[in-house]
Amino acid sequence: MSKMEVKTSLLDNMIGVGDMVLLEPLAEESFLENLKKRFDHNEIYTYIGSVVISVNPYRSLPIYSPEKVEEYRNRNFYELSPHIFPPTGQSLMWSHSSGLGFSEASKLVMSYVAAVCGKGAEVNQVKEQLLQSNPVLEAFGNAKTVRNDNSSRFGKYMDIEFDFKGDPLGGVISNYLLEKSRVVKQPRGERNFHVFYQLLSGAPDDMLKKLNLERDFSKYNYLGLDSATVNGVDDAANFRTVRNAMQIVGFMDDETQSVLEVVSAVLKLGNIEFKPESRVNGLDESRVKDKNELKEICELIGIEQTVLERAFSFRTVEAKQEKVSTTLNVAQAYYARDALAKNLYSRLFSWLVNRINESIKAQTKTRKKVMGVLDIYGFEIFEDNSFEQFIINYCNEKLQQIFIELTLREEQEEYIREGIEWTHIDYFNNAIICDLIENNTNGILAMLDEECLRPGTVSDETFLEKLNQICAGHEHFESRMSKNSKFLNDHTLPHNCFRIQHYAGKVLYRVEGFVDKNNDLLYRDLSQAMWKASHNLVKSLFPDGNPTKINLKRPPTAGFQFKASVATLMKNLLTKNPNYIRCIKPNDKKAAHIFTDSLVCHQVRYLGLMENVRVRRAGYAFRQTYEPCLERYKMLCKQTWPHWRGPAREGVEVLLKDLQIPREEYSYGRSKIFIRNPRTLFHLEDQRKQRLQDLAALIQKIYRGWKCRTRFLLMKRSQITVAAWYRRYAQQKKYQRIKSSAIVVQSYIRGWKSRKILRELKYQKRCTEAVTTIAAYWHGTQARRELRRLKDEARSKRAVTVIWASWQGTKARRELKRLKEEARRKHAVAVIWAYWLGLKVRRDYRKFFRANAGKKIYEFTIQRIMQKYFLELKNKMPSMSPIDKTWPARPYLFLEATHTELRRIFHLWRCKKYRDLFTEQKKAIYDEKLEASEMFKDKKALYPSSVGQPFQGDYLEISKNPKYQKLSTLVEEKIILADIVNKINRANGKATPRIFLLTKNSFLLADQKSGQIKSSVPLSDLTSASMSAQTDGFFAVRVKEGTPAAAKGDFLLSSDRLIEIVTKLYRTCLSSTKEKINIEISDEFLVQFKQDKVCVKFVQGSPKNGSVAACKRKNNRLLEVAVPSP
Repeated sequence: MSKMEVKTSLLDNMIGVGDMVLLEPLAEESFLENLKKRFDHNEIYTYIGSVVISVNPYRSLPIYSPEKVEEYRNRNFYELSPHIFPPTGQSLMWSHSSGLGFSEASKLVMSYVAAVCGKGAEVNQVKEQLLQSNPVLEAFGNAKTVRNDNSSRFGKYMDIEFDFKGDPLGGVISNYLLEKSRVVKQPRGERNFHVFYQLLSGAPDDMLKKLNLERDFSKYNYLGLDSATVNGVDDAANFRTVRNAMQIVGFMDDETQSVLEVVSAVLKLGNIEFKPESRVNGLDESRVKDKNELKEICELIGIEQTVLERAFSFRTVEAKQEKVSTTLNVAQAYYARDALAKNLYSRLFSWLVNRINESIKAQTKTRKKVMGVLDIYGFEIFEDNSFEQFIINYCNEKLQQIFIELTLREEQEEYIREGIEWTHIDYFNNAIICDLIENNTNGILAMLDEECLRPGTVSDETFLEKLNQICAGHEHFESRMSKNSKFLNDHTLPHNCFRIQHYAGKVLYRVEGFVDKNNDLLYRDLSQAMWKASHNLVKSLFPDGNPTKINLKRPPTAGFQFKASVATLMKNLLTKNPNYIRCIKPNDKKAAHIFTDSLVCHQVRYLGLMENVRVRRAGYAFRQTYEPCLERYKMLCKQTWPHWRGPAREGVEVLLKDLQIPREEYSYGRSKIFIRNPRTLFHLEDQRKQRLQDLAALIQKIYRGWKCRTRFLLMKRSQITVAAWYRRYAQQKKYQRIKSSAIVVQSYIRGWKSRKILRELKYQKRCTEAVTTIAAYWHGTQARRELRRLKDEARSKRAVTVIWASWQGTKARRELKRLKEEARRKHAVAVIWAYWLGLKVRRDYRKFFRANAGKKIYEFTIQRIMQKYFLELKNKMPSMSPIDKTWPARPYLFLEATHTELRRIFHLWRCKKYRDLFTEQKKAIYDEKLEASEMFKDKKALYPSSVGQPFQGDYLEISKNPKYQKLSTLVEEKIILADIVNKINRANGKATPRIFLLTKNSFLLADQKSGQIKSSVPLSDLTSASMSAQTDGFFAVRVKEGTPAAAKGDFLLSSDRLIEIVTKLYRTCLSSTKEKINIEISDEFLVQFKQDKVCVKFVQGSPKNGSVAACKRKNNRLLEVAVPSP
């Protein structure tokens, strides 16, 4: 237990009393009140010592989560509140009433065991198989009854085997008395076994068609219609669960199909009806009414129709080498039909149990620990009780007997082990009831077997008469005859019934059917007919039908077989260390939150719970080991608190002596303290509670004082710190004020001095500026006087110049006017002369011009059309892309040749312009793309996806990436291609990542993580490369035989860049060796691995990892690659 984990106890925060042994006062009323109080608070589990009482809540409670499992893991009793989880460890669990939910309790125990076991693939598989065996057995062995929607109609005992670590290794299941009569008839309000309804509700339509079944329940006579559907039960979903569970347990698909075929045959047997016919000799015989049903049954189980029909109509009896064949009347034929259906289903169920045992049995033969889980039908009291209820209640009598014996033995052994004196305890011993049933001479089962085996007329009435003769005086047996013999009149006891006073109460049994059900007779003709079936499962179920192994000895009766099975079970239980779960049903309505006192009281009485409490309390009511006892109550004594340094027992002795508890109230065992009266324990608990309150108050007081002192010291330290910081701050502020004042005074003095000097400098400057200004004014006056004189002289000279210029202008304008008049006269003469020459020319050439006018007009028109054509073509030119095939339409027919030639010339010019844009590197890439197209186009389905992807070459950037620095130093040549590929292992088909490097003279494979070079092959040693025609990336590189590189064989690789890798490899080999390597594309090729050749075959399928191709080894000579369908 970790240091931070809080130790708890059953006694902490108890609702009511968690252990009935501590109930005070002990009475039936207080017992029921305690159960009801805990039930109302959702506490459905209560202890009686090591026995767990479970009250069915009829709803889901959040007490089985993984967190709860971890909470109860590796804990003991009394450490936590009562639960079904703690008492599971090499132990046995059972219940004693029908409809109490013990099947669910056993599943919870199994789930808990699976949760607390170890982990691992193999362990998880064993746990899953053990858990999934439950749904299969429930489907075939459980049914709805009036008290329970999932009632076990068979007994199951499972031994779970564990290794030394506590991990499950496997298990073995034993089954007891399947209620096979339910196959042919069910009481009102009940159903047949679940599997029939699940098959009809959940099977796919094609499966039902194959089994010749319909979904309508009313079509089958063996299915009761009044309770065909159950609220809250999804038969279709349960069918899927059962099929999945069968697959997990280990059933093959053909085995599951065979089982469903047998179930269908049983279901259809109920639809066979017979009609009477009279023979010539006067004997009655029967015939099948509708042979279609018979035909479908024969097709299902593979038997000839005439063979089965004869088996239903005749019976062969063999005695002393003689065979006598007799006809069957209608009643006997129906009996034979029902007997066959019951035997077929019962033997199928036994086969299922054996088949499950084969799957879940432990594979190792080492020493094992075993935990047994018993899930068996509880005590049943119905309105109509028959042979099945009699057998079931007999089994429960034996379980009650061993329960009392083991409880007393456990109590006595603990007393002896602890050295406590043992006192005899009086209790009701039901051995007298068991003897009434199982006595070999006068027991009811012995008389029933004797009645079945004796010659003469045998009936249920003769059996009841024999019971009245032999058992009439038994105190636990009652019948109408025995009552009348004592002059008692009991009208509740019919003539054809007898009553047994069981430990759980009186049960009335109707003797009708006792003899037939005990005989469990199947005519030999039917077993031999089943053995002739071609259906392997049906044939294996009837080994007694083998003609070569005929046994004339009468088979044992059902009662005898069950009695032997119960004896074996009891012997097995006596070897176990048991823990018990006693289940109680709170109400008959199967509803939550309802607690019926009378019903619970009745169950408490017949389960003997009060008697169990009295047995536990007969000596000492409470016991506990010394260590937890001292740990819990040590605060009640000053000498043991807070720590006791000596042995725990001495500490407990000092504690009890200090508390002055009377010596007769307790005893000291070797490892435990025994307390006689619960009042003493509750007194200790009250003192402990009060002491805990006092300790809590003390702790609070000390804590509050410590908290206040700590706060005071903290405030004191804070005050000192604040004061120191404040004083520092105040001195700093004072210093800053003094410093700023000194600076202000200094600045004022300096300013005064500066202003004084400035005034002196300004005065000197003004004096200098005054002299300069006076001189400037004087010089300005002199300059202005001289300027006025010069201006007057200039004005006189300009007047003369202006007059002369005006005269010259007038003279020039007069001359210009004269010249213009003369020019106009000369121009008029020239124009007239030109017009005259033009007229003369036109007259001379008019005749010649008219003769050539048509040709001129034609040439002019053609010229204008061509001009328009070229202008329109200029505006409609296509794009400069070489792949653009568009061209403007031809406008005129006579331009056809010109139009075509211009288109060709434009395309050639456009391609030249496009080529001029290419770099040398880009040209190389297009050359590679062209090479890839020639090799893979229309041959490899992966090629189209690579067209749009540029070939980059060095994807890993070996020289730049520091991760591959070591690898870069090892490769001296220039790297043409570097990428990650997967190398396929021929042993298992798994892929290993490798770095693929292609240089000018070789290719290399290196480890992805370490960078170590694994393989280096010269390009001259390569012969060919092979790949499939599909979308996968697998390819094989073949090496020449006899070369050093051929020692390891060929290489089988896979990559998403297969097209680029193979193209570069092909071009590099051609460039380096001047030889081409062969490129083979086929869905099946051979690869040389060292000394062996392996065939690599590509098939289309659905790989496990989705859309990626997966390689799987089929055998030593075949690797199969599953490629996703396109």
